[in-house]
Amino acid sequence: MTDTDMTFTFRPVDPLTHGELLHSWVTHPKASFWMMQDAKLEDVERAYMEIAADEHHHALLGLRGGVPVFLMEKYDPAHRELTGLYEAQPGDAGMHFLVAPTDTPVHGFTRAVITAVMAHLFEDPEVKRVVVEPDVRNTAVHELNEAVGFVPEREIQKPEKKALLSFCTREQFTAATGVAA
Repeated sequence: MTDTDMTFTFRPVDPLTHGELLHSWVTHPKASFWMMQDAKLEDVERAYMEIAADEHHHALLGLRGGVPVFLMEKYDPAHRELTGLYEAQPGDAGMHFLVAPTDTPVHGFTRAVITAVMAHLFEDPEVKRVVVEPDVRNTAVHELNEAVGFVPEREIQKPEKKALLSFCTREQFTAATGVAA
């Protein structure tokens, strides 16, 4: 596989099978905004067992050539994360993503990941708009979000952080990336 091959597949997270892998990712210093730096393996397994049991929250591994390289979460913002913090609309889908830490970064990889995540979300015809709420200090992800069509709306205070509430419609995603959604 070449560095230019940015084809990804998605597989549901199995909390026990993938627990050690996810633990190594979410506790890595580059994942500080994931807010699990001090988590023990059992904490990560428990968190992803709760997600697996939740009809409004789903976790998927992104694979490249069969190798897990990122984590994505899709949630219903009317029921999780953003409940009461904004006016959820039918067709809204919340999203988080985390690229696996690496000692050999590939230029453009993270942008390819977020583009694939967004395309995957928009494969569901029910999804009209994607909602994100990254930490206001996470300027790197704000730039990535804008590159795929997100438009920041306002800062909101969540229990664990001050977040930048941003939205991206199918049309905004296609206009920003050229990827049909």
